[in-house]
Amino acid sequence: MRHLKTKIYIHQLKNWPDFTWDHQALLPVLSNVRHKQGHLNGYMKALGFALRNETTLQALTLDILKSSEIEGELLDYAQVRSSIARKLGMDIAGLVPSDRDVDGVVEMMLDATRNYDQALNKNRLFAWHASLFPAGRSGMHKITVGAWRDNKKGPMQVVSGPMGKEKVHYEAPEADRLKKEMKQFFDWFNSDKQIDPVLKSAVAHLWFLTIHPFDDGNGRIARTIADMQLTRADAESQRFYSMSAQIRLDRKSYYEILEKTQKGSLDITEWLLWFMHCLDRALNATNKTLKNILYKTKFWDKHGNTPVNERQRLMINKLFDGFTGNLTSSKWAKITKCSADTALRDIQDLISKKILKKDEAGGRSTHYILK
Repeated sequence: MRHLKTKIYIHQLKNWPDFTWDHQALLPVLSNVRHKQGHLNGYMKALGFALRNETTLQALTLDILKSSEIEGELLDYAQVRSSIARKLGMDIAGLVPSDRDVDGVVEMMLDATRNYDQALNKNRLFAWHASLFPAGRSGMHKITVGAWRDNKKGPMQVVSGPMGKEKVHYEAPEADRLKKEMKQFFDWFNSDKQIDPVLKSAVAHLWFLTIHPFDDGNGRIARTIADMQLTRADAESQRFYSMSAQIRLDRKSYYEILEKTQKGSLDITEWLLWFMHCLDRALNATNKTLKNILYKTKFWDKHGNTPVNERQRLMINKLFDGFTGNLTSSKWAKITKCSADTALRDIQDLISKKILKKDEAGGRSTHYILK
C-alpha cells in the first residue's frame, strides 16, 4: 500500500495560497489601527518640513537597525543614520562614512518607501537582494545573490539549536516551484483586488516568508515588502513609525506565530491579529519619538543664539537621538576625536551655559546629562 506524504506546511495544502480570515474578528483592531494611522499622518502634515524630515530619519534608522537585529545582525547606528541622511539630501551634523553593506540595506528600504507606488517584480527583488549582500556572502558562506535559491544544498529549512541537535521550524517549497510561486505573489501584490491595505501588508509579509525564495535575507526583504505596502496604505512616502522596531521587541512571539501559522491551515486570522496588534504598538511608540523630536526642536529654538562648537552640537544631538550608556569626558573625547582636556573644557562650557549638568546618580566615573 502506498503511503501519502503527510502535509505539514501551509504551502503543501490543496488550496494554497487561498488565504482566508474572519473579517468580524479583525474589524475592531483594524479600525483602531487605521484611525491611529490617519491621526498620525494628519498630525505630521501640520508640523514643519524639518520636523517631518527628522521623524522620517529616526523611523527609517530604527526600521533598518531593528530589522537586521531581528536576524542577529548588528549595524552601526551612526552609519545607518548618516547613510539615510546623505541619500535623502538632509544637511545634519555629525555625518560619518558608511560601509557598503549599510548603504545597500538603506538603498533597499528607500527604494521600497520612496517608490512605493511602483510595481514589485523579479528584477526589483533581485536588486534588493544584491544590495543586502554586496560581497556575495552571508557571513563566511558564499550564497546565490540576485537570483532565486536552488536545491544544491538540500531543502531550504529554518532551524535552531546546536549542530547535531537542530530543530526544524519550517521547510520552504522546493526550488523548482519558485518561478510559479513568485509569479502568483507578484500578480496578487500588484493587483487592485479589494483588500484593506494594512491587511495586505500582513498577508504579503507571511506569504513571502512562506515562499522563502532566497538563500538568505528573506526576513529582511519580507519586512521591507510589508513596509512598502504600509507606505501605500499611508499614501505618504515619509515614514513616521517603525514596524520592525516593534517586531524586534516582540521577536519571540513573532517567530512563534509565524511557525504556528506556517504549520496550520489557510485561515490566517491569528497571524493577522498579531500583526495588527504589533502595528498598534508601533504607532503608540511613535508618540514617544515625536515628543523627543519636538523637545529637541524646542531646545535648539531656545539655544539658537547660544554659541556652541561643532563637537558640542554633535554630542548634544547624540544625547537627544539615544546615547548608549553614560556620557563621560572620555567618551566625549573618543567620539569627537579630541584630547581629554578639550573634552572637559567643552563639557564645562555647556554646564556654564546650563545645557549639561552632572548626573546626580553618581557612580565610579562622573557623567553628564542634558539639563
